[in-house]
Amino acid sequence: MSQPVHIVCTTCDAVNRVPAERLDEIARCGRCREPLFSGGPVEIDTESLQRHIRRDDLPVVVDFWAPWCAPCRSFAPTYAAAAERLEPKMRFLKLDTQANADAATRHGIRSIPTLAVFRGGREIARQSGALDASGLQRWLQQWL
Repeated sequence: MSQPVHIVCTTCDAVNRVPAERLDEIARCGRCREPLFSGGPVEIDTESLQRHIRRDDLPVVVDFWAPWCAPCRSFAPTYAAAAERLEPKMRFLKLDTQANADAATRHGIRSIPTLAVFRGGREIARQSGALDASGLQRWLQQWL
C-alpha cells in the first residue's frame, strides 16, 4: 500500500489523508463530509490559497484572474475543462486578484491571467497569458 496523500478540503480547509490508490474514488472530507474534488476549479481566498500551497500533496494549479479582465473570462472555460480532465491528479483553484490583492502581490502577479503550479510549498512553474486547450494540456502534463 502506498503512502497517503494529503488533500485540503476546499469547503472547510481541513487536511485529509487519502490513500493514493483511492484518489479516483469519490473521496469526502472527514470533517464536513463534502467531496474533496468538484470536477472543476474552486474559487478561494488568500488564506485558503496558503493552506493549499503548504498542505496539499498534489500539484496545485492556481488561475490568478480578475472579473474585469476579458482574457481571464474567455480563458475560464478552457481552465474548467482542464480541471475536469485532470482532477484528482492535480488541484485546480482560482484566485480573484481584485478581491485578494495581497495574495497577488505576495506571489508577484504582474499580469492576468497568470497560472502558477505549486508543489511541496513552493512555486514550480508559471505561465502568463491565456492558453488554448491543447497548449494548456501540454503545459500541465509536465507537472504531473
